[in-house]
Amino acid sequence: MQQIIVFLLSNFTLTLFVVGLIASLIALSRQPKPWSRAVVVEAFLSWFLFFSFGVSFFYNFVMHVFFSEVAASFIGWQTSPFQKEVGFASLGFSMVGFLAFKGSAGLRLAAILGPACFLWGAAVGHAIQMVEAHNYSPGNAGVIFYTDILLPLFGFVLLWMSEKREPAHLRAA
Repeated sequence: MQQIIVFLLSNFTLTLFVVGLIASLIALSRQPKPWSRAVVVEAFLSWFLFFSFGVSFFYNFVMHVFFSEVAASFIGWQTSPFQKEVGFASLGFSMVGFLAFKGSAGLRLAAILGPACFLWGAAVGHAIQMVEAHNYSPGNAGVIFYTDILLPLFGFVLLWMSEKREPAHLRAA
């Protein structure tokens, strides 16, 4: 059981992504059927923002600010005062993620765009560390590397799908 808990907490980005998917399915199960595309996309987008950005970045804040030695060790780095800065940036992303849960399209774009810049930059940094420093620590080259790349993409796809578009055959000519 301890190994499962360690895995879930060490791979919190994947864990919280899956929790968001489960929350989406629960939210959908409470909606009358048949579900429209808009209802399905809204469920997935809102819970994705809540868990993958709101909760996940809050967890990142707590780890980097209050447990910096543990976080640094997991990433394969030495502790640094810069970790506190990363932690507080994560707190900001977290708050915007929570606000975007039921927010406007513009707020949702901001909630994905800011973290996307951070996460894709972090992924490049992880790749450089793998090549130059041979750092294959789980917090550098594990699940976090892939979720740094894929979570923003997933968010942008959901945001794009949430646009109220009529199918081409229904648009006025």
